[in-house]
Formats: sequence, structure tokens, C-alpha cells
Amino acid sequence: MTVGGRGAALSALRAPVGRMVARTHVRLADTHVRCADGRRRAQAAVGTLWCVDRRARLHDARLYLVADLAGLDRALDGALAGGVDLVQLRDKAAGDAELLDAGARFGARCRAAGALFLLNDRPDLALAADADGVHVGQDDEPVVAARARVGRERLVGLSTHGIAQARAGARSGADYLAVGPVHATPTKAGRPAIGLEPVRFAAAHLELPWFAIGGLDARTVGAVVAAGARRIVVVRAIAAAHDPERAARALRAALDGAPVGAA
Repeated sequence: MTVGGRGAALSALRAPVGRMVARTHVRLADTHVRCADGRRRAQAAVGTLWCVDRRARLHDARLYLVADLAGLDRALDGALAGGVDLVQLRDKAAGDAELLDAGARFGARCRAAGALFLLNDRPDLALAADADGVHVGQDDEPVVAARARVGRERLVGLSTHGIAQARAGARSGADYLAVGPVHATPTKAGRPAIGLEPVRFAAAHLELPWFAIGGLDARTVGAVVAAGARRIVVVRAIAAAHDPERAARALRAALDGAPVGAA
């Protein structure tokens, strides 16, 4: 486990083998989550689990990888070995069947490593693929609608692009926010960089988990950490790296010196 809190959180959820339950309630980090299906989930080095508290793991998360099908095919295993906590499949060119197939494959690998797996933009496919949640943008389905589709058990994340959107996002019912792009990036061509001021605002005012995003890599991560970020989203810094595991470890090293809080 790359985050000490994650190991403790998951250990608390171990259940005796053979015990069948239709509905399981767990409490972790003062968070109540109801897992309606009660299905067992295997996690690496933890054993058989009956229910995973996604929000507790989100709270402990540091490093979030977003990539398309090709990027995850290439980099996922190294990224997970290097300490990525969350993975999002974002591929606007892929069809529904491709996304569902990939979601099953990538989701299984993430679960085996103790990481959360989300789909971009499509609550219906996130539910069908049994993903841990969905991420939506400002121009996608509203958070309340996404929540209605995926339920309370799964996570809903929201992109924000400035202080006003971050403030509104904190009231939207999202489980976490992405704040950026800090720097201009080809991943979001045409969207202007917002700089560090919204990062400072988020660090000072947001109580829910949030991630700085946008052009972040080993050279730029120090500035967002200095501005108050404790979690970041990256794309090319890991997905396009010559050695994804080494790249992830370098980013984790930059992040792990700061205490995890709401920031």
C-alpha cells in the first residue's frame, strides 16, 4: 500500500470467509457508506473484502491518473506500482462497447492494486462497468443527475476552472473537485490556464477533497504543493513517460511530504 491510511482503512473491512450478508454497513474515518450489493471484492495483500469505503480512500488519495485507452494500456500497471490512487478512463473517441470492455479490464487491475477506478462523462457506463464512480465536466451532465444515475455508493467528481466554479462545485454534491488547468495543456486545447490563485483559494476554503490539474509534472508539481495542493491529477506526466512507475514515484515523493487534509 502506498498510503498508510489506505491499508488501515481496508484492513478494517475484512470479513470472515463464507459469511454471507445481503447488506453491509461500515464506518471508516467517520464516513458512513452503504454498499447495497454486499459483494466481495478482492484487494491485493488485503484478502477478501465485502464492502469498500470509497470515500475514505478518496480522502487518503494523492495521485490521480487520467488517460485514454492507449495510455492506460501502456502505463496503468507501472502507474499503480508507482503509487497512483485513482485512475480515470477518458477517451472521447471510443465507443460504448470499447469503454465497457476496457472498464472491466482496467477496473479489475485497479481493484487488485487498491486504487479507485472512474469513467469520464458517462454515469450509465460507469454503473454498467461497476466502476467506483464517474467524473463530469462543466458542460457534461450535472452532478445531481450523475448522482441519480450512479447512486450514493459511487463517487462523482467535477471539473472546475476558476474560483467561482470551485465555490459552486463545493455546494454541488460532488465528492471531489478538480481545480485547473493550472497550466495550459494540449489535453484541454483552447482552455486558458487559470494559474495558482484558484489553487490557493481551494486550499484555504474547500472542505471536500480536491485535486490540482493541468500541465502538472515533476517540474511543476512543487509550485502547486507550495500553493496548498495535496492532491494532483496528471495525464502525460505518467501516461507518456518512458518509465510510468518511476514517473509516478517521483510525483508521489513530491506529494507525500504534506499532510492529507480536505485539501
